[in-house]
Amino acid sequence: MTMDLWPVPVLARLGLAAVLAAGMALVLGPVMIPWLERLRFGQTVREQGPARHRVKQGTPTMGGVIFLLPALLVTAWLSPPTPAAVLIAGVTVAFAALGLVDDYLKVALRRSLGLRARAKLVWQVAAAALMVYLAQAWLGRGTAVWVPFGTGWWDLGPWYYPLAVLAVVASANAVNETDGLDGLAAGSTLIALSVFFYAAARTGRYDLAIFIVSLGAALAGFLWFNLHPARVFMGDTGSLALGAALGGLAVLTGTELVLPVAGMLFVLETLSVIVQVASFRLTGRRVLRMSPLHHHFELSGWTEAQVVYRFWAAGLGFALAGFLALGGFPG
Repeated sequence: MTMDLWPVPVLARLGLAAVLAAGMALVLGPVMIPWLERLRFGQTVREQGPARHRVKQGTPTMGGVIFLLPALLVTAWLSPPTPAAVLIAGVTVAFAALGLVDDYLKVALRRSLGLRARAKLVWQVAAAALMVYLAQAWLGRGTAVWVPFGTGWWDLGPWYYPLAVLAVVASANAVNETDGLDGLAAGSTLIALSVFFYAAARTGRYDLAIFIVSLGAALAGFLWFNLHPARVFMGDTGSLALGAALGGLAVLTGTELVLPVAGMLFVLETLSVIVQVASFRLTGRRVLRMSPLHHHFELSGWTEAQVVYRFWAAGLGFALAGFLALGGFPG
């Protein structure tokens, strides 16, 4: 069922979801931010980071709750309790919980590195694998994926499972890497979500569409407090959850291969870290002034706002490529 054929009550629910989620985020922000300040859950700025970031020292973090709570509550109220809705909410919560623990260790217990990388990876793979398994056992998801740009469906057989798990885990960590400037990760994710809303609309999955609209609207509300100069950061609580949500939506709509197209900004941010680390270890030289990529442009003379808005513009271009990659979908 395509978007133009959706019954009016569904469209009304989508509009109501947007208004409620954005409104709840705007109301929750002024409540959560002072509370986080009282608890002294403030961001610790890396000494090796850009000097201009030192003014952000102590800015409340763990603010992902400001958009996650409204998105999940509105979805629970307005979306039918379908297996797909439960799965996308579940994987989002699982990664949010991981981020919450990591943030707590960093800001409350002053463990600068938070959870060990191995422990985080085990949690991520387990949560993603459980979601993929349930998508098969509960939804009958199958093992076919949409090949971008009108190519059609391709059944991967047993190779599908590692691809699907990788989509969720890689997406979560890529958004996490992107979350380094005020508003960057929130705005970029909001743009990328539009592609998966289109995919959900094309397949008549309004349960997923309500989740996407709720999350996107709540993110828009969160940006009121997160734009430069940010009053609150989303922390790993928010960034890991957002990336997992994008990956989970790709799995549930069969668009795992469209994800790196629509989310190419996140891919480039991650690749910049990999290239920088590999170059330094192999040659002792750095390719970039600093990684992730957004810091390189900061140190090249761009203001923080210029980096964010230009990266958003790039994200819009990648989202357009994502729409083109869905040409003929579901096919």
